[in-house]
Order: sequence, then structure tokens, then C-alpha cells
Amino acid sequence: MKLHSMIAALSLALASSGAFAFHCPKDMKAIDDALAKNPKLSAAQSADVKKYRAEGETLHKAGKHQESLDTLAKAMGILGIK
Repeated sequence: MKLHSMIAALSLALASSGAFAFHCPKDMKAIDDALAKNPKLSAAQSADVKKYRAEGETLHKAGKHQESLDTLAKAMGILGIK
């Protein structure tokens, strides 16, 4: 019984880390879509959004998904994306 519980827990852990991996591209797309609508941002805000978007993608590609999500969240916050 213990072995089955450990296998189930490991499966859930692996599945949840995969879910984070696929959330990054969704956030990047949301940022890209918002930028395509030419939001009213200051030059500094626009630069920050683009910087965070690029950093988020780099972190995602490096497998640092939580850091990617945190960075992308900064860009989404500036753009008012929930």
C-alpha cells in the first residue's frame, strides 16, 4: 500500500510541475496580445513590460518555470491583465 501512495504522490508532483511549464506560454501570449492592442503606457512602462516578457521567456526555456511565472506576472500587472 505504501508503494502505491508514493507512486501516486510522485505522479502528482510531476504532473503539477508540467502544468506550470505550460502556463508560461499562455502568459506570454496574453502579454503579446495586450501589446498588440497598443495599450496606453509610458515609455518606461512599455520598456519594463518588454523586458519582463523577454526575461520570462528566457527563464521558461531554462526550465525555471516559477521564476518565469513571477517575472511574467510583473509584465501582466503593468498591463492590467488578471
